[in-house]
Amino acid sequence: MTKQTDKRNRYIKDKHRRVEPFLRHVGDFGCTFGKDCINILSFVGEIFIAFVYAIFHPRKVRWRETFYYMDSCGSDALPIIVIVGFLLGLVLALQGAIQLTQFGAQDLVINLVVLALIKELGPIMIAVVATGRAGSAFAAEIGTMKVTEEVDAMITMGFSPVRFLVIPKILALLIVLPMLTILGDIAGIIGGMFITYFKLGISIPETFYKAIELITFSDYMQGFVKSLVFALLIAGVGCMRGFEASGDAQSVGRSATSAVVSGIFLIAVANAIITILFAI
Repeated sequence: MTKQTDKRNRYIKDKHRRVEPFLRHVGDFGCTFGKDCINILSFVGEIFIAFVYAIFHPRKVRWRETFYYMDSCGSDALPIIVIVGFLLGLVLALQGAIQLTQFGAQDLVINLVVLALIKELGPIMIAVVATGRAGSAFAAEIGTMKVTEEVDAMITMGFSPVRFLVIPKILALLIVLPMLTILGDIAGIIGGMFITYFKLGISIPETFYKAIELITFSDYMQGFVKSLVFALLIAGVGCMRGFEASGDAQSVGRSATSAVVSGIFLIAVANAIITILFAI
């Protein structure tokens, strides 16, 4: 009996040792998630107040910085956006042609490419690229200013960091990302046309006119709304993570990484929500 009791006690202790770290990790994740939600709501409120102020005082907006971020987030990202869009449409059309040809539905390949790019893959892929470029850059820039106490100096002088640092970035990305999405979609459709012409033998003019007929106003608006929401999320999360940096240069790197991870997660969630809303 004594041996059985000791064995049972050791088993219970070992089980507790395995369960306690798991519960601790779950508790830490819950606390971190709750703090992030509170910080996001607080930051959204500050951005809303700053936007209202910018609407009633447009001359107070730092337009020079806005144009700078438009250039860095737009024209500098254009080559990679076009290449990613073209290859995405190319691969999508190739896989669609392989599968649909088996059922004699090769004429529907361009339907697959156009609708998938305009409504889903185009906005989300361009947003992921923008998160890696713009979101991390915003977080690193503001994080560096936070570590070097430039943000504290700005607050001491009576300036609003959100109005001076965040609003130009959000405005720039709100203007640029829909344009990049349209160019990426066009590049993807061109990539799909290459496959339909060289593999299926469908003429490019026929594919072009069919693609034009397929795109409806609702499809275009779905991609456009997604690009606007994604731009707001990318810029907002990147700036918020930058303000969370503190201490040393390593925190700047952690902020940039966190901005990319959080941005991609929120993009996926927002994409699902918007798709469901348009499908209702």
